[in-house]
Amino acid sequence: MNTLDTVIIGSGPGGYVAAIRASQLGQKVTIIEKNDIGGTCLNVGCVPSKALLHAGHAYQEIRHAETYGIQATGTLDFAKTQHWKNTQVVKKLSTGVSQLLKKNNVTIVMGEAKFTSKSTISVSKDGKTEDYSFKHAILAVGSRPIEIKAAPFGKRIVDSTGLLNIPTLPKSLCVIGAGYIGCELAEAFASFGVSVTLVEATSTILPGFNTKLSDLVKRNLQKLGVTLLTEALVVSSKETEDNVTLTYKKGEVESTIESNVVLVSVGRRPNTDRVNIQVSGIELDPKGFVKVNAKSQTTNPGIYAIGDITPGLALAHKASYEAKIVAEAIAGHASKIDYKAMPAVCYTTPEIATTGLSLDECLAKNIKAKATDFPLAANSRAIAASKTEGFVRIIHDEKSKLILGAQIAGMNASEIITTLTMAIETGLTLEDVALTIFPHPSVSEAIMDTMEVGLGYPIHM
Repeated sequence: MNTLDTVIIGSGPGGYVAAIRASQLGQKVTIIEKNDIGGTCLNVGCVPSKALLHAGHAYQEIRHAETYGIQATGTLDFAKTQHWKNTQVVKKLSTGVSQLLKKNNVTIVMGEAKFTSKSTISVSKDGKTEDYSFKHAILAVGSRPIEIKAAPFGKRIVDSTGLLNIPTLPKSLCVIGAGYIGCELAEAFASFGVSVTLVEATSTILPGFNTKLSDLVKRNLQKLGVTLLTEALVVSSKETEDNVTLTYKKGEVESTIESNVVLVSVGRRPNTDRVNIQVSGIELDPKGFVKVNAKSQTTNPGIYAIGDITPGLALAHKASYEAKIVAEAIAGHASKIDYKAMPAVCYTTPEIATTGLSLDECLAKNIKAKATDFPLAANSRAIAASKTEGFVRIIHDEKSKLILGAQIAGMNASEIITTLTMAIETGLTLEDVALTIFPHPSVSEAIMDTMEVGLGYPIHM
């Protein structure tokens, strides 16, 4: 039996980052992957979905180019769109991650790993099995889409992976679940001209976001022609060769929807049930997530867990952050996890992003906080791009003016939220940021303007 120094199971944004950082810190690292290097995010999740969104937005820009005095007509070849996404985006990045692992002297083993004891694993591939013992293990096996009884996966009822790899555009699509994955893919396919219906069991789309943010997304989805059904619970489905008929209830009234394809996007479940975890000495919580301490160490001191299999938001950047902490902890550093400011983004139109505490969270913690807003309608860069819908909101301590949280809706929200994440992490106040010189014209100037509103000396309001 071969003995491994540090073994990492899973090569997603948690696994590969942990592998590289652990190797940089002097550990001999082996990473095990059963599918494709890069994990769900890179191959069938975050990255390809953003590629399709980008293509959809480009198609819409061409269709509405007359706004800028441009006469243009656009035709869509979806097969070429998929080929571009798969070869120029996904394959390029996956190959890049493999090269980074090799550059950092990480040994890559392809196969499915399962625990055989508290300090051993077996790796199976093509009917062959290899056994290994390890000194340290990092479990980074991610999550998978939840399947529902009312609409089990089939030929035309698919998860996000199936929809992202669909070879031809359907005429109609029904999306069950209006979280960020459901909303992003609903927008992408509606942008391509597909008739989309979005079904959500709660009273609003994007239930994890403030309604001031989600209402902007709702309005734009409706402009694209997306039909929104909230407080609607899918109770059954019938799949035929060409279509799927869904039956749903709103209150006591039952209705049906027919579409070519159904996407089930109601959340994800941790893959902790796929690694024979019961023999590893790792304890799970009632929802199947791994119990970890401040170093992301499990109840087995030799095993760490990161990413979607641990409690909290299922975000790629959360996994990457935890990966670095764990690699440092194994190397003997006094590193601990601190989620003081964890950005979350929905890449819809407009983009929406949050970081730090919301006003409600501050109130729950008995923090006397205040929210200050600035509209992008008063931002010159947004006006020049005809993208004025949105705002910047800063949550700050009433007395000290310490920045506690932020919410952004609008152009480039996914990019400029980082400025506010850094402000929270470094303990900056409204004045600190207001006195920072921002480039003009830029959307980021709205951050400075929001700070000035909070201080009572606004220039552009």
